Amino acid sequence: MLRQLLRIFRADDDSPLAVMGRDFGKMLALARDNTLAASEIYFRATASPEERSHIYAQDVQINKLERVIRRNVVAHLSFPDNHLDAPYCLLLMSLVKDVERLGDYAKNLAEVVDIHPGLLPDDDIVEELQEIRAGVENALRAVQPIFDASDRERALQYISQGRSLAHRCDVLIARNARSSHDAATTTAIVLGIRYYKRLGGHVLNVLSSVVMPIDKLDYHDEDAVRRE
Repeated sequence: MLRQLLRIFRADDDSPLAVMGRDFGKMLALARDNTLAASEIYFRATASPEERSHIYAQDVQINKLERVIRRNVVAHLSFPDNHLDAPYCLLLMSLVKDVERLGDYAKNLAEVVDIHPGLLPDDDIVEELQEIRAGVENALRAVQPIFDASDRERALQYISQGRSLAHRCDVLIARNARSSHDAATTTAIVLGIRYYKRLGGHVLNVLSSVVMPIDKLDYHDEDAVRRE
């Protein structure tokens, strides 16, 4: 179904689904750029007013695009002749919610500087968090090309990596709880770990659309993915 949806999305016209496809691409690009910017702020531990304003403005644009796509889906399906497009519209409605959540978690990540306006410790916990950051950012950069090409093999590769990163996040939280960090530092690191886990999870949800049928979107169990 994804290949059929992408064929419609790529149409060089102003058909409703083609317009929705372009809007979805804009959402995904905004969410990627916002996450990269927020990540830089989180580890740098400072943000200028302009940087913060830019992140908030981009998040507003993501939310507006989500509402536009939702309205267009409802309008499109209100015409009886368009009932065959219902599966594509349902898929799109699920995907835009994941991208909207990427925008929210990016904003949350940038806001951690408010409770910990200083550099994080140079230790093995933060070093591993940097590795998790790199994995999430790599997946964010790859997700749109993978989605656009309906590249099943690369999607499977990143899903596997993403599941591994999620597990590392859980283990790292436990390690951080046993560390000698002060309360503010511990809180900032825990929030960073959780936000990166959720960012990675929503990227996996988008990638799951490449390899899973619509009824199994957002499920990344490796055995189930390989069976599809």
